[in-house]
Amino acid sequence: MKKLSIAVIFLISTTACVSAGKYNDLEAQDSKHQESLAACESQKAELEKKLGITSSQKTELEGSVANMKQALSELEARKAETEKRLAEFKELTSKFKELVDAGKLSIKVRNGRMMLALSTDILFASGSAQLSSAGAAAIKEVTGLLKDLNNRNFQIEGHTDNVPIHTKQFPSNWELASARATSVLNTMLASGLAPEHVSTASYGKFDPVEDNTTDKGRSDNRRIAIVIVPDLSGLPGFDELNRMSGSAAATPAATPAPTATSEQTTPKTGAN
Repeated sequence: MKKLSIAVIFLISTTACVSAGKYNDLEAQDSKHQESLAACESQKAELEKKLGITSSQKTELEGSVANMKQALSELEARKAETEKRLAEFKELTSKFKELVDAGKLSIKVRNGRMMLALSTDILFASGSAQLSSAGAAAIKEVTGLLKDLNNRNFQIEGHTDNVPIHTKQFPSNWELASARATSVLNTMLASGLAPEHVSTASYGKFDPVEDNTTDKGRSDNRRIAIVIVPDLSGLPGFDELNRMSGSAAATPAATPAPTATSEQTTPKTGAN
């Protein structure tokens, strides 16, 4: 009986030692697992941080690509508009070649607008707004060619040199330039140009193309300019501008005449 008790005590003691050893092993394994878990959590956090940066960079890149596509689209639209205007200028030059070669007019691009320039020395007598017979014939010839430019608007601009005029009929260069532009307008309308496609403007002496200190310069400044009003509907952003203004997309009307800012009052009649 005494031997049995000793054996039982030995077994319990041995079992306790074995259980304590396994417990310590489990504690050590748990500690390692905890360290591994912490390392994994750290790696996860780092990866999520990098993923966030990558997502931000991706969004920024997508935005840059969209902007580049928009810029490319606008560039292509401008290129198409430029090619269209070049084609129109070549067509205009070809159409009016005989008149240009004869010295009756010149074709220019000024301030972004294509225009036919005719010297008033050919069209009018000095200080007069009545077309000469040769001037009327030239305007009729020009009108016959302009009528073939479908759906285009024209503005007839009157210009003088800087020599002041002060008469009962023309108190200043503004009135003389305006009367000359209107005289050309009436001749063009009588020659079949549609009235809804044409307007007039007077610039007086205030838009010279040459130096007024020379006879040649003053002669060049005395002119009638028939401007082909640009069609802006093909330009990038035109539809957006229409939406912003609440207007329907349409071909722009002819440019309005400028407002006079001053008048010449010197009692002197020059060539104009």
